[in-house]
Amino acid sequence: MTILTYQGVVYPAQCDAMGHMNVQFYIAAFDQSLWHLMAASGYSASWITERRQGWADRRYEIDFRQELPVGSLFEIKGSVMKVGRTSLTTYHGLTNKADGTLCAELLAVSVYFDLAARQALALPDEIVEGAAKLLG
Repeated sequence: MTILTYQGVVYPAQCDAMGHMNVQFYIAAFDQSLWHLMAASGYSASWITERRQGWADRRYEIDFRQELPVGSLFEIKGSVMKVGRTSLTTYHGLTNKADGTLCAELLAVSVYFDLAARQALALPDEIVEGAAKLLG
């Protein structure tokens, strides 16, 4: 299932010398999308301090398809592609809201992580169950 995970607008300060949104701002939008998808999967940001557990992004594969000029409204929809023992593989599609054009896609692998020990952890049952409902 694909869900809306982020909406944004391209500001002038986010554009590069060629007049479209710079790569660093695509990454920032995808990162925010990822946090919303993790929350929808059952993860709570409070676990960062309560449990000292979070995420380590291990792989990003990005396809840039069409530029977004200043003023463009865009949205990102995401889904879970794979539930592993310690990781989630997620998909994020960024589209231009004006015409629905797919502008960029991200396939990400994120590992559930012990923030103190700096090592991977098995996904908690609530994340496994929640992520299974978002398989796309």
